[in-house]
Amino acid sequence: MSKAEEFNPKNQTVAINRDLTAETMPARPDPAIPVDGYTFGVATMSENSPHDGEMHPDGDEVLYLISGKVRVTLETDPVQELDMLPGDGMIVPKGIWHRVDITQPSQIVYLTPGPGGEYRPLPEEN
Repeated sequence: MSKAEEFNPKNQTVAINRDLTAETMPARPDPAIPVDGYTFGVATMSENSPHDGEMHPDGDEVLYLISGKVRVTLETDPVQELDMLPGDGMIVPKGIWHRVDITQPSQIVYLTPGPGGEYRPLPEEN
């Protein structure tokens, strides 16, 4: 890239490729567009994700809460439940199943590794 490129985090994310080049792409709910590197974006959330957890086998995920309140559950031994408030950051270790539950409408910055990623479906309601 020979000149700066602006992007709108409301509808775009940034793919940071393994060679450390960056390019914009459309933002979308999980599952994200796979990137061989990292996806950087800002999510505005008022309800929980449409899945029952995710796992990133390619690297650690970085989360930073801008506003609101979320609870992150990590399926470690023992299970960790961590509340995030504005200004809090977290590193989710590679290969750990986790879920972000929205306690208050929130904005969160994420840096998610790829291209792999797994998502579990929500339990079926009876």
